[in-house]
Amino acid sequence: MPGLYFEEFEVGHIFEHSLRRTVTEMDNMLFSNMTLNPQPLHIDKHFCETQTEWGQPLMNSLFTLGLMIGISVNDTTVGTTIANLGMTDVKFPHPLFQGDTVHVTSEVILKRESRSRPDAGIIEFEHKAFNQHDALVAICRRQAFMKKKEA
Repeated sequence: MPGLYFEEFEVGHIFEHSLRRTVTEMDNMLFSNMTLNPQPLHIDKHFCETQTEWGQPLMNSLFTLGLMIGISVNDTTVGTTIANLGMTDVKFPHPLFQGDTVHVTSEVILKRESRSRPDAGIIEFEHKAFNQHDALVAICRRQAFMKKKEA
């Protein structure tokens, strides 16, 4: 697995993830429908054109959050994470629209040994997602419970 173990992370390191993804109307519709979210801001183009300041549908923010973290996984935690412990300080400072292309960075903010498990540690990431114009569309802190290398 390409994920890093606890010992391999360095506080202050910023990952510039190479994966990018253009988001689509289908992504928005599927995610909103799968999560039973009937918000017209995501699924009703006519409503958005006539009733909102945006003039077009916004991507579902939980889809954006999941995509941002998902893009980071291959470079950081795939196969070496035990669990996500939480996400905090989630913000969406600029809208993400259908047709935008997302790219992501992840900074290692904190690293500490587990108090309960000698085979694990906690890494805190700050993930940032940007559109193709480098506008910040999402940011969050995520705490990941990570495996240590076997002795």
